[in-house]
Amino acid sequence: MTAPRVLLLIPPLTQLNTPYPSTAYLTGFLQSQGVSSEQADLGIEMVLRLFSPDGLRDVFRLVRQQSDDLPQQAHAMLADEDAYLSTIDTVVTFLQGKTPEAASLLTDPGFLPQGPRFDGKTRFSKSVPIEDRAKHWGTLYLEDLADLVQATVSPSFALSRYAEHLAHSASSFDRLALALAEPLSLTDEFLLDALWAHLDRVDPTLVGLSVPFPGNLYAAFRIAQAMKQRRPTLPIVLGGGYANTELRRVSDPRVFDYVDFITLDDGERPLLSLLEHLTGQRQKTDLCRTFYRDEHRVRFADDRSVSNFSMNDVGCPTYRGLPLDRYLTILDSTNPMHRLWSEGHWNKLTVAHGCYWKQCTFCDVGLDYISRYEMTPTERLIQQIEQLIAETGQRGFHFVDEAAPPAALKALALGLLERKLDITWWGNIRFEEAFSPDLCKLLAASGCIAVTAGLEAASDRLLDKMKKGITVDQTALVAAAFKEAGILIHAYLMYGFPSETIQEAVDALERVRQLFKADLMQSAFWHRFTTTAHSPVGLDPKSHGLRILGPTFDGFADNDLIHRDPVGKTPAWLGEGLRRSMLNFLEGRGLTMDIRQWFDHDVPEPHVPKTWVRNLLRKGIEPDHLPLERRLVWLGAQPVSTAQTRRITVTLQGRFAKTVIQLPHSQGQWFQTVIKQATPRKNKTTPYPWIRDIQASFPGTAEDFAAFLNSPGWRKARTAGLLLV
Repeated sequence: MTAPRVLLLIPPLTQLNTPYPSTAYLTGFLQSQGVSSEQADLGIEMVLRLFSPDGLRDVFRLVRQQSDDLPQQAHAMLADEDAYLSTIDTVVTFLQGKTPEAASLLTDPGFLPQGPRFDGKTRFSKSVPIEDRAKHWGTLYLEDLADLVQATVSPSFALSRYAEHLAHSASSFDRLALALAEPLSLTDEFLLDALWAHLDRVDPTLVGLSVPFPGNLYAAFRIAQAMKQRRPTLPIVLGGGYANTELRRVSDPRVFDYVDFITLDDGERPLLSLLEHLTGQRQKTDLCRTFYRDEHRVRFADDRSVSNFSMNDVGCPTYRGLPLDRYLTILDSTNPMHRLWSEGHWNKLTVAHGCYWKQCTFCDVGLDYISRYEMTPTERLIQQIEQLIAETGQRGFHFVDEAAPPAALKALALGLLERKLDITWWGNIRFEEAFSPDLCKLLAASGCIAVTAGLEAASDRLLDKMKKGITVDQTALVAAAFKEAGILIHAYLMYGFPSETIQEAVDALERVRQLFKADLMQSAFWHRFTTTAHSPVGLDPKSHGLRILGPTFDGFADNDLIHRDPVGKTPAWLGEGLRRSMLNFLEGRGLTMDIRQWFDHDVPEPHVPKTWVRNLLRKGIEPDHLPLERRLVWLGAQPVSTAQTRRITVTLQGRFAKTVIQLPHSQGQWFQTVIKQATPRKNKTTPYPWIRDIQASFPGTAEDFAAFLNSPGWRKARTAGLLLV
């Protein structure tokens, strides 16, 4: 029996700065199970082939053949063909981080040909470093070329998605089938050239296609179509985020002319079951969460006797096979939070599977990737961090959770500090009250630089209808805690939720404006609410006041629904005003403007007081009472003390300040013991002390302890780096 060899592929296109992590997770898992597995990102390979001298020669050759139908901008770029051919390698290697010295060359006004994307975008503040200017100009240059390619030789192509329109509301397979019947475009040819090289190298017994987004679907089927023509007996399995949400009811047999299997939810168990089937150890009817075709009908097999792998047993993601030095920085904004998505590589890991809240009515809370909640054991997570540092040489981590739990992040932060493991990290959270100023400082000390979270409608009435479990005031206070710790924030925003009025949308924008003006948020994005088939709203639209208008399911995708809301009014121009305002807020512009000026139609004056954020922050964040359920953590060096006859002078070099406090002799000795117990250190055997623990050991009465907690010495220690978490 031939040992299985798996080739996992990322079809075009996701982001260009770092690999999408799905194949890294599955490759690491399969290798931990002793299965030979390799991976490739065909998206970055296709893009690099396109953005090369030979690739551009092919583009310009084909563009010239269409000279009668070209837009004016294309004619101008054709005239600059030689300039593009002579500069493309310089731009690409610079954006790959290989030639930082080329920054001054790229910003020389006479070096790069400047197409339509450069219009009005070549001026920078003097504070913007030359390297960032060069990255931005290089991005505009590639965007011009991408626009040319899309307008002429490959309508499917864009820098971060591929034929995305074919996958939106694709209730029928017809539209995709028609696209696949068309001749190959130039970028399709580049894609398949990359594919054949990997197939010849690996000679797999199973190929897996990961489709995380709509912009990966067409390319996945192009790949599958080509493989079926060249290697018709090679099994192909498709999975990923798009399949998990959109293809849960797939019933059109034509889909399986291209792929042999479609798996749902986490891929580890379905892949292993499929390999067992292909090696004769499992019947097809006993597969796990897998669609297949049998006698011209689509079947679904789900062996419930096998369980999912725990977070402790899924192995560690690996980037072997994904050359990280080939990825490109795409810098379309110098906003420090926004650029995290497009600049540099981030090792991807998961603090916890699923969502611990799982109540939001707009979310697919019933599906496995949300509903099955499990934390990764802290020790295991730190092992994965150390393994990825050793493999990639990179110390930047993006935790890709639905919502990382505060308790798990606290445990991770302490583990990193105890091991003196120096990393930089960011991830997604909920705006929980548990993120106190002290916890935020602890996270920052462990390397946290940014968080993302959903504020959604910025309206308490709508947040309550969403079952979001937060309030707008709470969000602002949590944001203030992160700001105090020096952590950036990106907020996900939504408009058009059922029953939302224009007044509420205007009020939401005013609150967001104040949050940006107070520097409590550095980045955000508005998207229009869409009813999805698997969310509580989609499953029971009537109870939310909606009427579903379609689309009629016709055997392929089933997720986005068209609804009518007889109460809420969210015209298209409203979304345009929200989008326009945010583009300016990201760059620090327009933060003092009347928010009504962003809209092309008259809107009501906001009902939100202009001093909402300022008044809220004056009230403070910490509760009036001392939270006895919190532990003490000291961020700093061990104290240095000098003893006098009746007092001890204690010098504290903390993370945030250096201070000197004087205490009675017995209290000074006790305090130094507390600091030692509260200090993160390797192989720590004693727990971090609770407030109640130090009260019990305090050398004095309860009244004396209360007095100590109100003393200047205690306040100085807290300011220097003594946290309650």
